[in-house]
Amino acid sequence: MPNTAIDILIVIPVYNHAASLRQVVERALAVHPQVLVVDDGSTDGVAETLAGLDVQLVSHPVNRGKGAAILTGVEQARLRGASHILTIDADGQHDPADLVHFLPEIHRNPQAIIVGKRDFDTDNVPGSSRFGRAFSNFWLRVQTGQSLGDTQTGFRAYPVSIVQALKLRQKHYDFEIEVLVRGAWAGVELAEVDISVYYPPGDERVSHFHALMDNLRLTLLNTHLTMRSVAPIPHRKIIQSEDQGPKVSIFHPWRSLKQLLTENSSPGRLAAAGALGVFLGAPPLIAAHTIVTLFAASFFRLNKVAALATSQLCMPPLVPALCIEVGYYMRHGRFLTEISLETLGHQGLERLWEWFLGSLIVAPVLALLVGGIVYAMSICILRDKSANEYS
Repeated sequence: MPNTAIDILIVIPVYNHAASLRQVVERALAVHPQVLVVDDGSTDGVAETLAGLDVQLVSHPVNRGKGAAILTGVEQARLRGASHILTIDADGQHDPADLVHFLPEIHRNPQAIIVGKRDFDTDNVPGSSRFGRAFSNFWLRVQTGQSLGDTQTGFRAYPVSIVQALKLRQKHYDFEIEVLVRGAWAGVELAEVDISVYYPPGDERVSHFHALMDNLRLTLLNTHLTMRSVAPIPHRKIIQSEDQGPKVSIFHPWRSLKQLLTENSSPGRLAAAGALGVFLGAPPLIAAHTIVTLFAASFFRLNKVAALATSQLCMPPLVPALCIEVGYYMRHGRFLTEISLETLGHQGLERLWEWFLGSLIVAPVLALLVGGIVYAMSICILRDKSANEYS
């Protein structure tokens, strides 16, 4: 796509928004001549509403969902030879004149998905919209390690070839979340630009967001995406990076760090990942160490492989035994010296409590130690690499 001329088609998905649709289309035509309206099974006379306007209209015979309408727009853009679609909601919330904010980003990276970050410092913004945006932003961070200021906006620029290359399954409002997450997993850059927003007073507002069904779809989607994000299985890439999924082993730390440093991982971030793995590996998170470590590494955008590798240092018996001894000392002022069925069996719950207490001290100390070692080794590897390059 870098060698392809930028050709944008504005796509306006609509479902029973006759009251605002014509004005939205007229304002879109004022800033860009190529506008497509996708009627997603409306029953309020879309064709009549648009009479006399130089706009293309494609209709679904029945309502299929906003995501399906956007995908129809993508296919129409492909047939026309357009490189991008710019989606604008039909409810009048967006100002098509904000198209000018997207153009520099589209030219800077024509393979990026670009979202408009709505300015919520305005009148009539529903509390549900504020909460929904913050909630959705949080889950994008968890699932991809990337941050956006507005993951629920409908004003977006999509590269046609990128959307068609992604394996997207959702067809309703949840499409707009899925495309961001799967795009990020596939190596697509997520970018944002500031845009204005208009919310009419509550009694004039028309929304087709179904509180029960659409929230249920979003909940199921976020559950699926979160579980997939923490699974140690590589995501399919449509934009390749230097990350080739190196094999890392605590038994070959020097070789492993060399491989990890070929990615976009700095010594500091590798050290942080290593410290995180040990910090979460020490407490008694029985049967949950791996899932918690992957979840935390995703949230903090740290290398999952490095975090998992160092967490293996905390496998029984050494680190748990050390935590128990420290916890026992905290409780009794002396170390546990008797290893028997009584102390490890009948008093098992006490040992579990001491394991937790001891980990409050052992985990941060061991995390600092391992993080420091990883950092020092990484610096040495980079210095050796630089010396070899200039020798």
